[in-house]
Amino acid sequence: MKIALCNEVLRPLPFEQQCALAASLGYDGLEVAPFTLTDDPMRFSDADAARYARIAADHGLEITGLHWLLVAPAGLSIVASDPSVRERTVAVMRRLVELCAAIGGRYLVHGSPHQRSVPADTTPAHAWERARACLTHAARQAQSCGVRYCIEPLSRAETDFINTVEEGVRMVREIDTPALRTMIDCSAAGQTEAEPVDALMARWIPTGMVAHIQVNDPNRRAPGQGAMAFTPILRTVLAMQRAGHYGDWIAVEPFDYVPDGAGCAARAIGYLRGVLEGLDDGR
Repeated sequence: MKIALCNEVLRPLPFEQQCALAASLGYDGLEVAPFTLTDDPMRFSDADAARYARIAADHGLEITGLHWLLVAPAGLSIVASDPSVRERTVAVMRRLVELCAAIGGRYLVHGSPHQRSVPADTTPAHAWERARACLTHAARQAQSCGVRYCIEPLSRAETDFINTVEEGVRMVREIDTPALRTMIDCSAAGQTEAEPVDALMARWIPTGMVAHIQVNDPNRRAPGQGAMAFTPILRTVLAMQRAGHYGDWIAVEPFDYVPDGAGCAARAIGYLRGVLEGLDDGR
């Protein structure tokens, strides 16, 4: 199992220092939030992306994918009633797919809760139709670029649109392309889903609908810094890998950095490696 760190955890360090620290802690890769590299992806070139990929590679890291996609530029939404807003959002989504491929990533995680929450002037049904149209464009671009676009179920505390894996799967099936999948964020799932996260994984990963996993605690801190038990979760992921249902990567994505970004990243990788070592010893 390979472990990536979501790079915003190490902001405001320059990217090269993020890579050096992540590598020294034992991470295998970085999952990148585009807003940490540029305030406008439309002005970020493929050459820029390739330069960041080289920096990561020089430190022995892969850039695994992109997440937190629609933070910048401001004013984006996949459910807005204004068609021009959705058109601008789709353009950014398509460009981010291209940049993911250019930077060496394999997937994009579409969380961005504020940019998909249902506006006051919109019904949930209309929001679903608008989001489906936007995600269809992104999925087609992902298929063209050879990456996967993952719609992320988020907790109801963050958004009122796609809160469960089942809802994410519904969107995936309606769009019906192998380039679009859903994923499991342990923090969001722990807050929202009716079943334990390991049981959720055992149910959905074999369907092929889940293409990525982010590990974090429902208290929004790193794995090992809350009440969620990650031994059954990682045991399930390993079983899914051995059965050929899941790939190599999981990503550490805390939101509350205790004691700070670097300390949080260090505690997370130590905890996860310890759990995995124990599972290896016991198999």
